[in-house]
Amino acid sequence: MTQLVRFLLLGGTAAAINWIVRFPLSLFLPFPAAVFVAYLIGMTAGFTLYRSYVFPGSSLPLGVQIGLFLVVNSVGAVIVLAVSLALLNIAFPAFGDVPFAEALAHGTGIGVGAAANFIGHKYLTFRITPFARAKSEPSLRD
Repeated sequence: MTQLVRFLLLGGTAAAINWIVRFPLSLFLPFPAAVFVAYLIGMTAGFTLYRSYVFPGSSLPLGVQIGLFLVVNSVGAVIVLAVSLALLNIAFPAFGDVPFAEALAHGTGIGVGAAANFIGHKYLTFRITPFARAKSEPSLRD
């Protein structure tokens, strides 16, 4: 299974965790707080899954990985919103009445955001530095 497929499957798993845990949280938290806590739980699950199964072996310290994860996800959220709004307010009106315009705009935004997150996590959050890569590769003397 390719790295991208693992990323998408495990990202979907993290999103499902986010959605599911909100229900029991709503039993004792107001809805906005339950959504926020569920989001944090989903992000934690995503970080753990990505780090273990999609991008194992990063040479960066854990704290740096966590910080970069938050930055990459924040940029990804801005991309999702920007793409969604651009399609809904600029591109789609040029074609007249687009059926399911909001759903299509949001779905496209999510796809573009997922691609941006994959690139960001691969080359920033969970990158393997050249020194660490050289250390782990067998030398010609082995």
